[in-house]
This record gives sequence, C-alpha cells and structure tokens, in this order.
Amino acid sequence: MDANWNDSQPIYRQLRDRVVAMILEGVLKEGDPLPSVRNVAADYRLNPLTVLKGYQQLVDEALVEKRRGRGMYVAEGATRALMKDERQKFLEEEWPRVHATIQRLGFSAADLLAAPPAAKSAAAKPVSPAADDGTHNESK
Repeated sequence: MDANWNDSQPIYRQLRDRVVAMILEGVLKEGDPLPSVRNVAADYRLNPLTVLKGYQQLVDEALVEKRRGRGMYVAEGATRALMKDERQKFLEEEWPRVHATIQRLGFSAADLLAAPPAAKSAAAKPVSPAADDGTHNESK
C-alpha cells in the first residue's frame, strides 16, 4: 500500500480501494490475513478508527471476514466477486469515456491492438511510509 492520500475522497474509502486493488492484483489472496488495524494505523499515521472504518466496508461487502480474536481475512470468493463488480463498473463508468476518445481520434481496433502499452508514470510508484509528512493523519 502506498502512503499518499488525496483529498478527493475520505481516507477510509481510499484504504478500502487499496485493499481491493491488492486482492485483484493477487497481493492478497483468498484466506490471507489483512494487516492489523493497529499496524496499518501506525505505518501510515492514521487514526485506528479510520482504518477500522475502511476494513468494515470490506466486511459489509462480504469481501473480508472477521475471525474473532484472530483478525480479518480475505473471504472465499472475494476475487471473483470483485472482478465481476469491477468489470461492470468499468463498462458503466470508464468505457463510455474511453470509447468516445477512441471514436474522436479515429482509432481502429487494429491500431489499438498494435499500440504498445504505456510505461508506468513515476507518480504511480509507491512511496514508503517514512516519506509521509504526517499532514494527512486525520480521518475524513
């Protein structure tokens, strides 16, 4: 997880989205434990209640299960459910904009398939928790 938080949405929601990305990317697999609330709060200088609220959203969505006295774990079927939801979200929210841009620029399917993937930007690289200046330590 990267330690940069933005002001576009609450931190607990950003934390939830980062855990979702880790599940989709295979960093966290079904049955794996989530990092403890206490560790995440300390590592990223967050209020533990903020971390708990982000984790609780995952529990409410049945993507994570609480095991009393043992922590929280990625639920069985979470990857499949997330993939289905994320694909639908992409088709409804992002694809119309992408499709409009493709049409506006006159790309053909062959043009797009022949184009090499873009290199990752420097902004996408994770930042270590030590680089956090601590200015974003309040929950939203």
